[in-house]
Amino acid sequence: MTRQKYISLILILGTLTALVPFTVDMYLPGFPAIAKDLHTDVASVGLSLSSFFIGISFGQLLYGPLLDRYGRKIPLYCGLIVYVIASIACIEVTNISELIIIRFIQAIGSCVAGVASMAMVRDLFPVKDSAKVFSLLMLMVGLSPMLAPTIGGYVTAEAGWHAVFMTLAGMGVFVILAVFFFLPNSYKPDSTISLKPQAIISNFILVLKEPAFYTYAFTGAMAFGGLFAYVASSPLVFMEVFHVDGKVYGWIFAFLSIAFIGSNQINTLLLSYYRSEQIVKASLIAMCMVMIVFLLLTLSGVLGLYGTIAFLFFYLCFLGLINPNTAALSLAPFSKNAGSASAMLGALQMCMGTLASIGVSIFTEPSAVPMIAIIGATSFGSLTILMIGKRKSSRVNVIPS
Repeated sequence: MTRQKYISLILILGTLTALVPFTVDMYLPGFPAIAKDLHTDVASVGLSLSSFFIGISFGQLLYGPLLDRYGRKIPLYCGLIVYVIASIACIEVTNISELIIIRFIQAIGSCVAGVASMAMVRDLFPVKDSAKVFSLLMLMVGLSPMLAPTIGGYVTAEAGWHAVFMTLAGMGVFVILAVFFFLPNSYKPDSTISLKPQAIISNFILVLKEPAFYTYAFTGAMAFGGLFAYVASSPLVFMEVFHVDGKVYGWIFAFLSIAFIGSNQINTLLLSYYRSEQIVKASLIAMCMVMIVFLLLTLSGVLGLYGTIAFLFFYLCFLGLINPNTAALSLAPFSKNAGSASAMLGALQMCMGTLASIGVSIFTEPSAVPMIAIIGATSFGSLTILMIGKRKSSRVNVIPS
């Protein structure tokens, strides 16, 4: 593969991977305006975000078998067309119930992009290069929390919240054109794969029975749940506990995103010297140690704003090392069922993330302790899953030669 083709594939797959997080983050600055126009409150508008996450969880499982049965491009086109239509429909809503339902449909359409991109990494690149490729894709995913709210804020201020969804529809059209003109057919449709419910469930069960998959998929999903806990509770922690304003919070969020992005890129260098299994284990151990100290210092009351930012920075650094490696190790055993495995991996991450975000939402008092405790629990849970699973899973080497 030439360098030019390699870069073009990474850019297209990265754009596919970033579509969902961009769709999540870009309309957030418009919440007050949406609430005003639809005669509701901001909390009710937040339900449109919850319905989007539910749609993502369900949709990923739907597209897995379709991507294996019909190849990558046909389900991509279908899902992205649904996404574009739903994005335009969001502009025409007249009440919050309509927005909640249409955001669910928008999620169903958008999630094919992420599932397909993960499956195509397995199709287009050697197993030994998968972790490096996932690190590069995570770069674009990591940029979304930095770029999307900023762009959404300017679009909302200049043209209103409706323009945000028109912009998202335009992005969907752009992605469809990029897939059509520049993305190769990476997988031959497999007519032997049945789409009957019993066969689909059996296929997912076969994926879950693969030791390498259940070890690293659950390890990564549990660790990823901590990220959702951080995102869900960070406004309360920084704006109510430490009393920073919205602009400062935005800069803090952007700064911490650098930790996740940067460590993803450092991972590509580490893979030249260490196996993915070694990086995951070492990062989890370090993450657990950081969270113990973080919790103890917070409980003692000696940790201020800058100390909290520093510990979260280290946490996100380690998470950025864990995520691409667990994804590569989870998908390494699959070729025929890569689409189903990718779908199951994404669904597990979303389910763990949803549980973690619900966990922090239970605690309404202004304190950083619930966030830290739940992140710490996901960290130790992830390490425990890894240690138990490693006893049964065989080594899968994804280190570049």
